Amino acid sequence: MKRVHEDQTVTTTIPLDGAVNARDVAGIPLAHGGTIAGGALLRSDNLQDLTPADIATLVDEHGVRVVVDLRTTFERRSEGPGPLESDPRVRIEHRSLYPETGGGTDLDLATIKPWGDGVGADLPDETPTVRAYLGYLQRRPDSIVEALRAIATTDGATLVHCAAGKDRTGVVVALALAVAGARREAIAADYLATGDNIEEIVARLASSPTYSAEIRVEDAAKQAPQPGAIDRVLELVDRDHGGVEAWLTRHGLSDDELTALRRRLTGD
Repeated sequence: MKRVHEDQTVTTTIPLDGAVNARDVAGIPLAHGGTIAGGALLRSDNLQDLTPADIATLVDEHGVRVVVDLRTTFERRSEGPGPLESDPRVRIEHRSLYPETGGGTDLDLATIKPWGDGVGADLPDETPTVRAYLGYLQRRPDSIVEALRAIATTDGATLVHCAAGKDRTGVVVALALAVAGARREAIAADYLATGDNIEEIVARLASSPTYSAEIRVEDAAKQAPQPGAIDRVLELVDRDHGGVEAWLTRHGLSDDELTALRRRLTGD
């Protein structure tokens, strides 16, 4: 189901029974014309409750062959194996964006705790959300690079997800779209589109023992994506690192892989 926003960006929702924030980034406009291709990059919230019909939708209809799971080891162990883990057609890659401390979920952002160890302290004028997002880049560049490498090299679609499909997923997808040459306002619109589903996302997470201690249904609005956050992260990467591609190259993604990622997402 496609939704066209006021700025003409497109949100392509994938209706599922066991997830509430799944979508294909297809149709996002590129800065120099054209759009992001379909069947290359999908994003979602937790896949733990997928039904057999959902799996058919993702694997058969949308061609998912790799799932990049950005959740921590703590989250994965608490939730248990997901339905896709037993599907031989799909490879699961675990790429946490948090240090492996034995705990932590993306809902730490509800109280903004980017690991509590000074990450982002050199940017005191930035919002806590922006500092937390930059913390992903500072602490786990390896996971980000491997996530984008999967998108670039997968013969089929790659699905990136975390718990809500908002923060960790939002940063990884934004970086991929930036490499593809998507319009910056369109990248921001895709990030903010999760806000359309925030009540359902929060209700779903609040029902899970893994997340229930950190989240309340009545606080759904506080969990919504923050306007300007992803825009500012990309601005700071441009300012401090010479751009997304330069940052990725510095952390191990080759020029050939960047080209493959761009072609995979644009269909060229």
